[in-house]
Amino acid sequence: MHDGSFPESAAWQRAPMVTRPAELLAQLGLDAGLEGLDFERLRDFPLRVPQGFVARMRPGDPADPLFLQVWPSARESADAAGFSSDAVGDLASLKAGGLIHKYQGRALVIASGACAVHCRYCFRRHFPYGESLASRGNWRQALAQIAADPSIEEVILSGGDPLSASDDKLSAFVAQLEGIPHVLRLRLHTRTAVVLPERVDPALLDWLSRTRLQKVVVLHVNHANEIDAAAAAAIERLRGAGAALLNQSVLLRRVNDSAQILAALSERLFACGVLPYYLHLLDRVQGAGHFEVSQFEALQIMTELAARLPGYLVPRLARETPGAPAKTLLSW
Repeated sequence: MHDGSFPESAAWQRAPMVTRPAELLAQLGLDAGLEGLDFERLRDFPLRVPQGFVARMRPGDPADPLFLQVWPSARESADAAGFSSDAVGDLASLKAGGLIHKYQGRALVIASGACAVHCRYCFRRHFPYGESLASRGNWRQALAQIAADPSIEEVILSGGDPLSASDDKLSAFVAQLEGIPHVLRLRLHTRTAVVLPERVDPALLDWLSRTRLQKVVVLHVNHANEIDAAAAAAIERLRGAGAALLNQSVLLRRVNDSAQILAALSERLFACGVLPYYLHLLDRVQGAGHFEVSQFEALQIMTELAARLPGYLVPRLARETPGAPAKTLLSW
């Protein structure tokens, strides 16, 4: 379960959140009887969505693509063959200090178990964050392992969402990372920067702009409607800090499973200075089966998307296969 707590201090950590299904339905003017997840299952992975993200949803529309990503549907309780609690094999690769080292040259650090939004398709929704957070050991174990392995040139901060950690902790970690000569790049994987754009504040931008490491921020945006004026401004602030900006999406049934929707997303991203990077097939985690789009359908969508857009705006379709040395590319 995601650890929904945040360290106390900054204003973004006090941003209003919607955490009750009835409240979300009421705000959107949706039927109070809309079938949702039973209480016991919802307790394991509760509803959490920033008020500002709710404001981007279409009132009165139960098929709104942003609403569908966060609504705890009763379909999450359905058993689906081939779906598991550890869809990408992270637990088998997890090391002390929250370090995951699956791919050559890159190591991933679980920086936080919290996230500003709980996406119902999250591939780490069952992850044992309480046992695995690097931040609870003051990063020491993760840093020691990175320092001892000269093949690691890039460190990826993930979670949860790394931007759920305080800037004091993040800047302290990055400062120590800078002292490891073979580490050249820092990568941040974040959905918070878009769903809670006030998180991209002066404290974050200060340490990010000062690091000697090449920095890449990989956003997670699935639909063009997610990028309102506030999100676009946050993206611009990240660009101003010298970060290269990429986006990865998940192909989701009823959310973005058409070339038209994905083309609009790529155009919107690029207008904000973000390059489309990956379009992932759904990681087959328990509770997310109703979001799955088949590989056959995905390839058809990609063919149409490639006919609509210049090549640099077409993300690469990929699947993560447990035990593989890299993501499996299904399109180029």
